[in-house]
Amino acid sequence: MSGLPIRSVAKPWGKDVLPAPFVAPDGERIGEIWFEPPAELPGLLVKYIFTSEKLSVQVHPTDAQATAMGETDAAGNPERGKEECWLVIDAEPGATLGVGFHEPVSPEVLRAAALDGSIEDMLVWHPVKAGDFFYIPANTVHAIGAGVSLIEIQQNSDITYRLYDYGRPRELHLDKGIAVSCAQPLDPALARHIPETGTVELASGPYFTAHRLQGVPDAALAADYAGPLLVIPRQGEVHLNGDVLRPGDCAAAPGIAALTFDPHGQAIIVRPA
Repeated sequence: MSGLPIRSVAKPWGKDVLPAPFVAPDGERIGEIWFEPPAELPGLLVKYIFTSEKLSVQVHPTDAQATAMGETDAAGNPERGKEECWLVIDAEPGATLGVGFHEPVSPEVLRAAALDGSIEDMLVWHPVKAGDFFYIPANTVHAIGAGVSLIEIQQNSDITYRLYDYGRPRELHLDKGIAVSCAQPLDPALARHIPETGTVELASGPYFTAHRLQGVPDAALAADYAGPLLVIPRQGEVHLNGDVLRPGDCAAAPGIAALTFDPHGQAIIVRPA
């Protein structure tokens, strides 16, 4: 196995100057870099997101809600819901992420706020810097602000219900979005700052577990990642069956024993729950 295929996605709200090691082609604003999910881990998607403008205020359903609403993917198969998490890797001064509300909001008030734009002010806009981490359960209303670069780990699903888009001419999904929105303040335990060094558990949810690994994993962590996983180098190199992986890569491995880690490096590892 080697690094996963990469798909760079140009977006009007993307950036023409990206954090290393990425480089935007001349004249393009890259908003997302996707790593195509491998056959052995079809339910997981990793991507980098780069913003120069605010993204829409949106929400994602659970698996059960997606099924109940008859959502299907491009091949006509039942679509998954979507839980995700964000690790900020770079942030311009004043950059924010909108997650959760200042106070509980009723569906009726939420609809009115989405229509008149006041939903933007109802969200809590969290000032962010590199190392900040957020877990976003399905049903959480959220928006990525301008000037942010982050790694997103998510269920492999393309379902997004837009509630508000700052007047841009894109479709909104108010009925579905309001039906699945949990318009509440964010649980404080779902947002925290990750220290610059050390091995740290990032996420332990119903669909995936993720750690930021410092150096070589200990025996307990290695046992926890004995099965298929994704690895995203952040500092230094990771070796996989003769391939050298560096920051900017993402690869699938049959287990952590197949990987050789830089004792002075850092990597993110992700496995299905």
